[in-house]
Amino acid sequence: MALVNVVNMMVVDNPASFLSPFSFEITFECLQELSDDLEWKVLYVGSAEDTKYDQVLDEILVGPIPVGINKFVLTADPPDIAQIPEGDVLGVTVVLVTCS
Repeated sequence: MALVNVVNMMVVDNPASFLSPFSFEITFECLQELSDDLEWKVLYVGSAEDTKYDQVLDEILVGPIPVGINKFVLTADPPDIAQIPEGDVLGVTVVLVTCS
C-alpha cells in the first residue's frame, strides 16, 4: 500500500512556449508520518530511440510532510534544445514527474 497518493497534477500556463519553464501544481495525500523527505523529479524525454537524450530538468526534496492533503508548485527550467536530436525537436515527447 502506498503511503503517498497523488490526488491531482495540473500543468500551469498551458499552453506555453517551448522555451518557457514547466510549472506543475501538485496535490498529494500523505497517509502516515514519513521518516524521510519526498524526492520529486521532472524528466524530459528527448528521444524515444535513446535514453542518453533524457534531461533531468529539476530534482527537489520536499519535507517534512504532514499527514493529510498537501499542495505545492514545482517549476523546472525548459529542456536544452541543443541536447535534443534534430529529428526529435518537433516530434512527440514525454515529460515525467516522479516522486520517491
